[in-house]
Amino acid sequence: MGRAGRRLPALAAVFYGALAALVLLGVRDVLFLYEENRCSMTYMYEYPEYLKIKLPKKTARRYPAYELYLYGEGNYAEENKNLLLTGIPVLFLPGNAGSYKQVRSLGSIALRKAEDVDFKYHFNFFSVNFNEELVALYGGSLQRQTKFVHECIKVILKLYRDREFAPTSVAIVGHSMGGLVARALLTLKNFKPGLINLLITQATPHVAPVMPLDKYLTDFYTAVNNHWILKAQDLRNLTTLSVAGGFRDYQVRSGLAFLPRLSQHDSALSVVSSAVPRAWASTDHLSIVWCKELILATIRAFFDLIDENTRQITEDPKKRMSVLHHHFVRHPAKTFEENPELFTELTGAFMWIPVKASKWTYSVYNDSDGKYFTFPLASHRKSYSHVYCENSMLDTSSWIYGCMNSNSSTCLEATDLSWRAELLPTTKVVILKLQDYTSLSHIVIQVPPTVGNKYTLDCEFFKQDSRTVQLPVTHLFSFGLSSSKILLNSTGLLYNVQLQHFNRIYQAFKIYIESHCQSLKERKPSVYRLHVPWSHEDSITVAKVPSFMEISAKLHIAQPQNDSRVPELNIYSSSDCQYEVILKTSVLQVLGQIIRFHASALPVYVVSNIFLTYGGQLSTLMSTGQCSDFPLELVRTAKPYKVEPLISIVVFLQGFNWFREIWESLSLPEVDAAVLSSQDAWFPLVSLILFLFGTGIAYWSGVFFSTSLRLFSSLWLTLIRPTVLQKDNKLITPRRLCGVLSLAVVSWTTCGAFAVFIIYLQYLFKVIKLHVNIRAEQNMLNGDSDCSKETSQNSSIYAVKNQSSTDSTVKATQSLSNSTTIAEAVNSLKMHVTILNLFTWIVLLNLPSLIYWLKNLRYSVRLDPDPCRSTAIILVCILEILMNSSTSEVKSSKLLKIAAKVPLPLSVAMLAFGRMHLYKSQKSAQHLNFSGI
Repeated sequence: MGRAGRRLPALAAVFYGALAALVLLGVRDVLFLYEENRCSMTYMYEYPEYLKIKLPKKTARRYPAYELYLYGEGNYAEENKNLLLTGIPVLFLPGNAGSYKQVRSLGSIALRKAEDVDFKYHFNFFSVNFNEELVALYGGSLQRQTKFVHECIKVILKLYRDREFAPTSVAIVGHSMGGLVARALLTLKNFKPGLINLLITQATPHVAPVMPLDKYLTDFYTAVNNHWILKAQDLRNLTTLSVAGGFRDYQVRSGLAFLPRLSQHDSALSVVSSAVPRAWASTDHLSIVWCKELILATIRAFFDLIDENTRQITEDPKKRMSVLHHHFVRHPAKTFEENPELFTELTGAFMWIPVKASKWTYSVYNDSDGKYFTFPLASHRKSYSHVYCENSMLDTSSWIYGCMNSNSSTCLEATDLSWRAELLPTTKVVILKLQDYTSLSHIVIQVPPTVGNKYTLDCEFFKQDSRTVQLPVTHLFSFGLSSSKILLNSTGLLYNVQLQHFNRIYQAFKIYIESHCQSLKERKPSVYRLHVPWSHEDSITVAKVPSFMEISAKLHIAQPQNDSRVPELNIYSSSDCQYEVILKTSVLQVLGQIIRFHASALPVYVVSNIFLTYGGQLSTLMSTGQCSDFPLELVRTAKPYKVEPLISIVVFLQGFNWFREIWESLSLPEVDAAVLSSQDAWFPLVSLILFLFGTGIAYWSGVFFSTSLRLFSSLWLTLIRPTVLQKDNKLITPRRLCGVLSLAVVSWTTCGAFAVFIIYLQYLFKVIKLHVNIRAEQNMLNGDSDCSKETSQNSSIYAVKNQSSTDSTVKATQSLSNSTTIAEAVNSLKMHVTILNLFTWIVLLNLPSLIYWLKNLRYSVRLDPDPCRSTAIILVCILEILMNSSTSEVKSSKLLKIAAKVPLPLSVAMLAFGRMHLYKSQKSAQHLNFSGI
């Protein structure tokens, strides 16, 4: 029995160690295992300057921490010092802890582009200094930032007053939370929607906050998103583009950056940077503001958006969306034209060459004669369904046409099919469904005269069924031990591998593609594209041939309910090569997906486990009179079956109208699991997995906390002489009352998190002191016991039996009294360690508002609004009592039975309503501590 009792903690340590290791593996996958940075750095050709714009006195007084700047370089900056501006205004809004100087990449590239067109058009880039506030973690300043941006827009437009082409609106580029602030402008009562007509956001979490740490943050999100849904009709004149960073951005997952898809709001577009033409690169949260490829796409779009008549950004919403689609979704390798000519005459002294073969390749090098290759469609319509052509010359000229009217040898009138092309990293391709072009008689490929250029053209006719292959993905619980495999004996140029049943965010796979070729001649690289049809989140990989390539396949957005399309692996292959595709489940990337989507909820599960442990300690104290250790009690009481079934039952019943009506009549909020399910971010067993992860974290954080206390107490014992354990019979003394009142005043007049942090340090000091005193008393007790034995032996030798017997009896009585006192102190220490462990997590969740307050202390002593002011006052009062209480007082309390039962419903409430509202864990802890009194 004793051996089994010793074995149980060891097994628990191994089990919870394995759970913590799984969490660390998932964190490692999110933070470190992603594609290399393929972005180029943007450089300034001249020294960047930031001209501070003078704000109205009333605005400057109301927002002392905020500023407005105008970006410039060299001579351009000198010319702008008199503020005689004639360009197009663009306002940059930095995000969480962002700098106004991040505008320099946009401003510098735009300046170079303006020089290319001899300043016929140019942009003036303004930037707001938000004092690098932590608005992603503290929502109290978001409304203030929004109102300041409104004032800035007014100031900017006044700078152009009386100009010939004075703007009436401002384009906004918002990075991170700056994009959300820009969207929030439309919620202001006195804001005119016409003041902005274009909004581009970079890595902005539109759907929900990354860490919902306070009520102001979640309320701000609710107000903005509800306004955009309810007032969608009023937003038709505003064009919005959201660019997400992809898997390199571990701060804001791309799923949060997708704007709500509304049928009545067709002027919003969301893309992942890995799918943006000519960028094709994932970016981290900061590099998205300087990634040269993305900045070039943005600036090209800005210049294509200019209306020649007004010399400002066009007021036509359709043109704005066309330009954004052109540069951010599907680039045809042609310069944007609003109304391209549909029909053209193929002129020039070119040679006309008919091609009757179904597959054709032509290499061009120093060809001085222009040629037209014609492919008659009549002979191919019966045998084939599609035609595919590719051109390795990546210029912007037209190269493929559809003949509308022809004579025996030439085409008299044609339509330009180059607009149907799509640009890829190494080639531009066209796929045409012959059934859609019944009026065409021929396909015409134009090969202009070339000097010094070498490129290749390929065309082939094919049946779609012959180039489409289905590959079922492996099951999640195959753990990478099984695989799906397919072999493509390539005689064509394009294959589409449909990944069957790949539609959920928790799925993650490794796809291995090995290419073999019959000859060793030089071949064009192969292009592999993972295409997700319901969102613009494609990823493209270029591989040499032959080669072995590994591709990660995972989703940012789950498949919508009414969408039956299937993700595809498009293989733009080399002819006469063999491709073997192997797909396996990646356990590490599955863990990474769980952490990526649900890491913000882990603190809730940790606190929930501590709740259950504290309840178990109170129950043990009530039944045995002893308080158990935190790790042992966690193993005994922190069981998922105590909380998970209740939440699952509620979520199930909320699918019925009658239960929903009862639920709403009680004014209860919707269960977070139901909300996450509606956002396709929830899946079976995820809550159980997160609960176990939370248990593992709680276990080892408790071990680490206890170990740290021992180290601190050992250091204390070596430096300071400990005091004797004293029993304090008074919970409330004048001195403690003054301390509580002082901290309440601090909380009310400065920052609630500051008061919480002070009381936390005070509690920590008392627990360390208690630990030190217990160790000192135990050492003294062991010393007295040894001394008593030695005295007894000596007394028998010298025959002073009576006196020694009396002394030993007195010492034994004192030893028994000391042992009882130490035992009570040890029990109290165990209880305090659990409460302090719980309180540590509360302090960590409050740290952002404390940091924000410290950073803005020079502007205001009082944090306003303060998300934890009232909570802090209550916590200070409760913890002042708890830190001075002992288990003997708790055992004698008549409310112990009730207090022991409170943690379980609080734990259930935490998991039901705290996953998307972390700040609710503070209120639950407050209730728990109150019950502990």
